[in-house]
Amino acid sequence: MNYLGRERPAGGFELYAWFFMRVSGIVLIGLALGHLVIMHILNSVDNIDYQFVATRYATPFWRTYDLVMLWLALLHGLNGLRTVIDDYVQAKNWRLISLSCLYVVGFIFLVLGSLVILTFQPQG
Repeated sequence: MNYLGRERPAGGFELYAWFFMRVSGIVLIGLALGHLVIMHILNSVDNIDYQFVATRYATPFWRTYDLVMLWLALLHGLNGLRTVIDDYVQAKNWRLISLSCLYVVGFIFLVLGSLVILTFQPQG
């Protein structure tokens, strides 16, 4: 048994997906640690409320930060789940159904999350 993980694909879509997983994983570690420091160390959870989010989203930087984190985390997770489905779902029909559900649900979450971040309008 190979304990070193999957071999690097030779080319095509799988090679780009393989690179994406490595790069997005590294970027996500930085973004998640930044989020952790800002939300749980520099600010107390007791202080995080609607006004905190409204103030934070008044600048395009934090909207972009959260949008990048959302997209990378979701696409990273979906790509990982796609790999799991490819590895373990052998029947073609079940694989097609599984991947179709994955892509539809992923698209819905991506659109809804992006809409919330991009269209948030602070009140008061």
